[in-house]
Amino acid sequence: MENPSEMLGSKGMIRRHEFVRIIIQCLYSLGYANSASCLESESGVSYRSNEFQFLESLVLDGSLVDCIDYLNSIKDALGETAESALFLVFRQCVMEYLSCGEDALALGVLRKQVSALDVDKYKVHGLAKCLLSLKDRELGQVDDGGRGVHDLRRRLLRDLEKLFSPPIVVPEARLEHLVESTVAAWLDSCIYHSSSDAVSLYEDHCCSRDEIPTTTTQILNGHKNEVWFVQFSNNGEYLASSSNDCTAIIWKVLEDGKLTLKHTLSGHQHAVSFVAWSPDDTKLLTCGNTEVLKLWDAETGTCKHTFGNQGFVVSSCAWFPNSKQFACGSSDPEKGVCMWDCDGNVIKSWSGMRMPKVVDLAVTPDGEYLISIFMDKEIRILHMGSNTERVISEEHPITSLSVSGDSKLFIVNLNSQEIHMWDVAGKWEKPLRFKGHKQHKYVIRSCFGGLNNAFIASGSEDSQVYIWNCRNARPGEVSERIEVLSGHSMTVNCVSWNPKIPQMLASASDDYTIRIWGPGLKKKKKAT
Repeated sequence: MENPSEMLGSKGMIRRHEFVRIIIQCLYSLGYANSASCLESESGVSYRSNEFQFLESLVLDGSLVDCIDYLNSIKDALGETAESALFLVFRQCVMEYLSCGEDALALGVLRKQVSALDVDKYKVHGLAKCLLSLKDRELGQVDDGGRGVHDLRRRLLRDLEKLFSPPIVVPEARLEHLVESTVAAWLDSCIYHSSSDAVSLYEDHCCSRDEIPTTTTQILNGHKNEVWFVQFSNNGEYLASSSNDCTAIIWKVLEDGKLTLKHTLSGHQHAVSFVAWSPDDTKLLTCGNTEVLKLWDAETGTCKHTFGNQGFVVSSCAWFPNSKQFACGSSDPEKGVCMWDCDGNVIKSWSGMRMPKVVDLAVTPDGEYLISIFMDKEIRILHMGSNTERVISEEHPITSLSVSGDSKLFIVNLNSQEIHMWDVAGKWEKPLRFKGHKQHKYVIRSCFGGLNNAFIASGSEDSQVYIWNCRNARPGEVSERIEVLSGHSMTVNCVSWNPKIPQMLASASDDYTIRIWGPGLKKKKKAT
């Protein structure tokens, strides 16, 4: 017989009796009934407590009156669950009386015993309706979908087992829960974790910095002037870039992780400040600086439509999920925010003399919200379905905006050298704050990335790329960067994390180049 007070573990924190009992439960749940039974016999520990075993025998024998008396005798041990447990047994009494045609006895239990319990009245009303229903009074089908009295009793035991607290019962899948909690704690404390691979239980988990992009794997030299913007396609197979050389370039991501030039998009008369992939990745929008907006066929590299004319000032644009409509924001108050289709038709507009200048905008990937940054400290979050708007005011000017792939979060870069993260739903009173990069006078853009958007990356005026882990960040607290990537020689204007390859990041710089970042060389592990 096990000693209930015997402790296990190097720190003596685990009760041996509880540990063995949880293992037995796990064996049963995995289908190893013989092994579980052998362990019970050898250890003298039973998965089910003495209290529950006695209760089980009473229920299966149909001794429901004795079952009720026993529950009343252990009310102190049951605590707050006692009344609910009694309700379940009384309900069983009602069902069994009904199945035998003893309507008066069933009604008596409902009126006297059930009504006196301190339980949810909706449960009582539901049981009363069941009693009055002629359909439910058919023999062998009472509130049970065709199962007999024996099945009803088995269901009662399952309901009681879910209701009771330890130590009378072991919570369902307890060992799995303990292991999952440990694994989750490992991942939460692992600042570099960015892999979807299953975590091994054989050793404590801790990723190296090689799990995230930290090393330059390629330098792209296709532009002849400052590169202002980069964005990976949604399928991760292409990268689009735009430059002060008046062009945009579409790059193809090869199977070996290298990028090659696919199309150079020429036609703008001024610098191209912004690009946006359609959700289906068949089209690309390019915004000229103080000039037209162009729509391109991503496969052929041909211009399909030109929106606006010379002097048409577009600050940013964003697609809706159907890849047929998009919104564009203008720094011209008379233009405001417009919603277009691909043929150049204005579907909707928000404009007027009192409309502030639009600095940046984004549509959440689910199409539920249009988020706009207005000159120069105001964030407006418009719910497209209800047309309701929420406003967030920052203390410092905002230069750019980025939305997470799951539509739940967004980040804004401030010229106070901070990045703020907000939740789209508006539950947070304070933002998550990230700092360490340099930003005083230029537009610097950041992005989400890594597995489950666990990281954010940002350009910087000191020619470096900064990376933060946002998994454990808390509203109001300031998070410090975990990595600084060096390589560029001038301001890094924009970064983009590949949504399908968590270990690939692109950065655009005033040094005329785009750098592709990947993991460092991993040490080969010995086969086990």
